[in-house]
Amino acid sequence: MKEKKVVVGVTGGIAAYKAAELVRLLVKAGADTKVAMTFSATRFVTPLTFEALSGNKVIWDMWGAGTSAMDHIYWGQEADLIIIAPATANVIGKLAHGIGDDFLSTMVIAATAKILVCPSMNSNMYLNPAVQHNVKLLKERGWAVMEPGEGELACRTEGPGRLPEPEEILEEAKALVTEKDLSGLRILVTAGATVEPIDPVRYLTNRSTGKMGYALARAAMMRGGEVTLVSGPTNLNRPRGLSFVPVKTAEEMKEAVIERSRPCDVIIKAGAVVDYRPKEKAPHKIKKAKETQSLELVRNPDILGELGRMKRKSRSLLVGFAAETQDLIANATEKLRKKNLDLIIANDVSRTDAGFEADTNAVKVIYKDGRAEEIPLMPKDELADQILDRVKQVWEKGS
Repeated sequence: MKEKKVVVGVTGGIAAYKAAELVRLLVKAGADTKVAMTFSATRFVTPLTFEALSGNKVIWDMWGAGTSAMDHIYWGQEADLIIIAPATANVIGKLAHGIGDDFLSTMVIAATAKILVCPSMNSNMYLNPAVQHNVKLLKERGWAVMEPGEGELACRTEGPGRLPEPEEILEEAKALVTEKDLSGLRILVTAGATVEPIDPVRYLTNRSTGKMGYALARAAMMRGGEVTLVSGPTNLNRPRGLSFVPVKTAEEMKEAVIERSRPCDVIIKAGAVVDYRPKEKAPHKIKKAKETQSLELVRNPDILGELGRMKRKSRSLLVGFAAETQDLIANATEKLRKKNLDLIIANDVSRTDAGFEADTNAVKVIYKDGRAEEIPLMPKDELADQILDRVKQVWEKGS
């Protein structure tokens, strides 16, 4: 969202308070954010709140002090995106039929920016045929309309009508303003650790949180790729707009990946597969009786190696990850050669500011021809785009 210009339109619904968090997230993501409010919205949240969060003036009165005569024209034509959150039944109806009777609605009519509408209202209001017709009109016009969440509403009823969470709206906004330079590519990403059961309550795993894999899948989707994410158990929110395949064990991940790999153009194996599993899973919890306990392990399937062998009969681009604590370049280069990869992303997981569990990472990209390129420490969301830029370059050279 860096250097993007965004206008958040806030209308008079109880969910207006969530718009404050949305504005904060947009500013944090680097967007130049302005807020336009309806008069009704000011009864829920004050303009001063949004001015403090955005660092820009807030307009809610077409004729108010400090408002230029052309602001309702300039704001929507200088912006990259307008997000209307919450969008009430009233404002949806006005926008569907071209009615401009205040600053926000007039600005939208004159806008050339992309528009994202986030409905929020009572379930019966949302499901009313007139409102559904108006939503359909907006979609047919090419506007993006998010589906509202379901659950308990402020009016104590249950059903559709909740404003999507600010993080979900931000993700949708990023997708709308991101260049679709990976459009047409079918991309499979693995993420997270596998878990190998010892007994019904214990298992073997590793420290991978899945953050890097999820960042790659999310970024690829936003850039237009047709993405499948095969994920071990994580505490992360499932990314929107892609095919999600949850797995637990290495055997399950292998089955899911091999089954879905053949039509893929790019396979990115960011998942951290546990190398060994217990030879046998105890049917009941192992009791703490002995001073020592032995556990016989057997090797798990080499998913990346199998993909490398399959690649000889396909044109898929295969990307691996190497999490190392020593001899980073040598170990990663050997893995690239042995697994028949096109490139490998190597990172030193002994660092506290990178690798497992951290929100940042620093990596070395090693190519099939022996070249190595360093990408410095940065947030994993930013690093995902850096990695995808290099994947795209390799793909275009080989296609």
